[in-house]
Amino acid sequence: MRAAIACFVERGFHGTAVPQIAKQAGVGAGTLYHYFPSKTALVNEVYRAWKSTVAQRVLTAFPHDAPFRAQFGTIWQELAGLARDDPAAFAFIELHNHASYLDAESLAIDRNLKQFAGRVISQAQEAGDLKPLDPTALMEIVFGAFYGLIRAHLEGRVELTDALIRDAEEACWDAAAVH
Repeated sequence: MRAAIACFVERGFHGTAVPQIAKQAGVGAGTLYHYFPSKTALVNEVYRAWKSTVAQRVLTAFPHDAPFRAQFGTIWQELAGLARDDPAAFAFIELHNHASYLDAESLAIDRNLKQFAGRVISQAQEAGDLKPLDPTALMEIVFGAFYGLIRAHLEGRVELTDALIRDAEEACWDAAAVH
């Protein structure tokens, strides 16, 4: 799995061959095919594993009874923690998030996370905390900024310090919140 992440992040799905993953893992291609019938099955297994990790981490930490501002901060901090803990896996998720080769199970995990976020955004809008923009558009604006920050970190353009994470989260909240 770790070798697959490295290869898919470096070369993309279409630019990666199973023998390259096997070589990176130090095994024969036949060994990979024993566990995964195809490259598509492998990429989906890796995607599901890491997207499930995201879901588990965010949903476990999510403070359901807290004000939306605290909920927003918790989601941001958990995602930033994941990006710090495993930048390659985070890059993999970002690169493969909207890929045509994701299967129904992979898409369902992603859809469930987005539906959760959409419900939280809608509730915050009903409470008057967030701008009355389409919840999906608002989510994409905020997470687009987040992914841009993480990408800049992965490319060595910014250091992902606690202060930067906190200040970026504040800036995104200010962009989305009703003042």
